[in-house]
Amino acid sequence: MDTRHAALFALALPLALAAGEYSGVKDLAARRAPWLSDRIIFEKLESPTDVFELSSSGGQVEIRASSPSAAAMGLGWYLKYYCHRSMSHAGDNLAPLADLPAVGRPVRIEASARYRYALNYCTFNYTMSFYSWSDWDHELDWMALSGVNLMLVANGEEAVWQGTLRRLGYSDAEIAAFIPGPAYTAWWLMGNLEGFGGPMSPAMVKRRADVQKRIIARMHTLGIEPVLPGFYGMVPSSLAGKVTAHIVDQGKWSTFHRPAILDPTDPEFPRIAGIYYDEIRSLYGPDIHFFSGDPFHEGGVMAGVDLPKAGAAIQAAMDSRFPGSTWVLQGWLENPKKELIAGTDRSRVLIQELQGEQTHNWELRQGYEGTPFLWCCINNFGERPGVFGKLQRFADEVYRARRSEYGGLMRGVGIMPEGIDNNPVAYDLALELGWHTGHVDVAEWIRGYVRYRYGSSDPDIDQAWDIFLQTVYSGANGGAENVLCAWPASPGRPVSTWGSLAIGYNPAAFARGVEIFSRARDRFGASETYRLDLIALRLQVASDEAMGISRAIDQALKSRNRAAFETAADSLLELGRETDHLLGADPFYRLQTYRDQAVRYGMTPDEKRQCLRNELMQVTYWGGNDEEPNEDNDYAFKAWSGLVDTYYLRRWETYLERVRAGWDKGIVPKPDFYRFEHEWVDRNNAALFVP
Repeated sequence: MDTRHAALFALALPLALAAGEYSGVKDLAARRAPWLSDRIIFEKLESPTDVFELSSSGGQVEIRASSPSAAAMGLGWYLKYYCHRSMSHAGDNLAPLADLPAVGRPVRIEASARYRYALNYCTFNYTMSFYSWSDWDHELDWMALSGVNLMLVANGEEAVWQGTLRRLGYSDAEIAAFIPGPAYTAWWLMGNLEGFGGPMSPAMVKRRADVQKRIIARMHTLGIEPVLPGFYGMVPSSLAGKVTAHIVDQGKWSTFHRPAILDPTDPEFPRIAGIYYDEIRSLYGPDIHFFSGDPFHEGGVMAGVDLPKAGAAIQAAMDSRFPGSTWVLQGWLENPKKELIAGTDRSRVLIQELQGEQTHNWELRQGYEGTPFLWCCINNFGERPGVFGKLQRFADEVYRARRSEYGGLMRGVGIMPEGIDNNPVAYDLALELGWHTGHVDVAEWIRGYVRYRYGSSDPDIDQAWDIFLQTVYSGANGGAENVLCAWPASPGRPVSTWGSLAIGYNPAAFARGVEIFSRARDRFGASETYRLDLIALRLQVASDEAMGISRAIDQALKSRNRAAFETAADSLLELGRETDHLLGADPFYRLQTYRDQAVRYGMTPDEKRQCLRNELMQVTYWGGNDEEPNEDNDYAFKAWSGLVDTYYLRRWETYLERVRAGWDKGIVPKPDFYRFEHEWVDRNNAALFVP
């Protein structure tokens, strides 16, 4: 090699190495925007904080970034705000562009949040119970393009517990009795139940661990740190028969008997925790720096447990196998107990303000008593349907927390939905707030969102979204549940125990906005994102209409007006049939889609039946086999075609017939809806044909 070529080689080497550092992001571009990937260049940018720069010349785009996560966010920013393209959980808009948009003046965006966090334990069941690798592939790419750099991964804990319990002398049958079915692992890991919906076959346990390994490997290439469930003392309730230790029975959560808690101050705790963390290391490697775990989640029994010493012991056990790791805790209700974190090294604790759109515990508790925290939103419980989200509140609270006297403790933002397959605007905004230093005006931000959501601006869509921001996406309670999906009653009742039928906006104004939005269907009918949003918006209009009809039924019963009752009853059932037809227009809103997903997840006839039963139970009576309904009944209700007509409408038809039968006597014989629900699950599960 002559001197000239050697010099050229030396100059090229740093760029090649820098590009190699972001090979995972380059692969992402090839998967999602192949029309762009060969015209984009990545370079390393030295910076103590996450930052990216965009520029273009000669038909190519250059992204200079400080980390793989920043590089992926830079790619997402270019796709959104220059190409008007995006991904979401409710449709993608990634059609190719022939001409690459120029950046114009170079752009530099620096993260205001050290961490951009994602996922709730519940998301792994309400949305992800039966994800294939293709689903995870899409999920992780969306996370990366949204700038996420810290994410819960709870998909493969069954293998960790399997290995741990074997080393504690458990038989395979005893282990199987502890691990729940694939749609109930979240509440197991949170210490709420054990074994329900199981047993999970050893083959499924292995497959889930294999997928977990693949998820973590992909995350590392995209600059996303995994958060794994840590050991906080949750153990099988049967452990008391295996070891001599202070094991505290945790009583009930809903109708379920909870796993026990091994007192973290007991001498057995570090031994068992060490086994647990050794299993994690063996399965998923040593490159894990964050562990989650919430003792006494939503209740529990703390009798005899010294909380300050317990917190210190939990953290010490993590540190013994994963030195310097951070303990991630949920700021939810009264958790974490201030006493629990009092004895910890708070610099290695991270608390998630879980429902920041409603709460401000970070402020009430004076920065969680001086502990680093994240501002997070839930926005969705049970992946229930509806159009809602307190968008301006998101922006206001993030800005307020950052500028408060506790701003030095605020480490970032996060999304913690129980289900993530609706209201994509909420999660886009929440995560992007981690890249804004100023106070975001959502009315201005939404213009860019609308353009990248649907591919171009449109006066009707813009006008409609202005109305949506003033109604369903305002600061009012926009999460009214659909009375069509509720247990029939007079007066009408919410669908779920903690739900509401209060419509916190002007439904007529909202309906007008949906009408304006629908005017664009001839221009945007080929857009998947537009079609799915139009169905969701029309569904919300139907939900609001159902509330009005329900009130008409109530009034007719009070006034004993039979003609008015029959008119209202017919209107409600007709609206239900129209709703089912509306939802049937796209597979995204069909029960069959999610039935098929659950069935494909199983590899044997028994697994397929188990997965389908798990799916059907979760979206109906949720769990438990008692003769009376529990508080979780319909908690995760869905508006799916095939579920509306065969399940929700059948309940209403039964109820209305009972009203008619008792009209002259002025009484309504009580229908046994709970029995109907169990029979519906049994019948649909039995109908599964497995060759």
